[in-house]
Amino acid sequence: MRRTAGALVGALAMGGALFAAAPAQAAPALPYGTVTSPVGLNVRQFPSTDSSVVGFLANNAQVGLTCKVRAQDIDGNTIWYLERGASHERWISARYVANTGTVSYCNTVLTSALSAQLQSQHPHAKG
Repeated sequence: MRRTAGALVGALAMGGALFAAAPAQAAPALPYGTVTSPVGLNVRQFPSTDSSVVGFLANNAQVGLTCKVRAQDIDGNTIWYLERGASHERWISARYVANTGTVSYCNTVLTSALSAQLQSQHPHAKG
């Protein structure tokens, strides 16, 4: 019994040392953008200047980016970003935003998010 307890304590101590020695993995940085237009930037309901203005971002404002789509061309740039964390869709033209990090296309991001949501609601369903 004492020998078994000693082996268990030794294994726990060694496992704890191995766990402590393992390098910590940093969480991937979420992409964000910084407004580069000196006059600021309108935030749109859809990725088009024909769409309603639903907000405004000042010059140098930082905003989280969920994903991107190709839509209306703004001065040679067809990319529009979907703002992260908004309760409703908010789009900004990439023409006036310097992004940091990798921004995936929305069809990939939103499809995988929908699949994950459906899988959690119906765990035995096949995708």
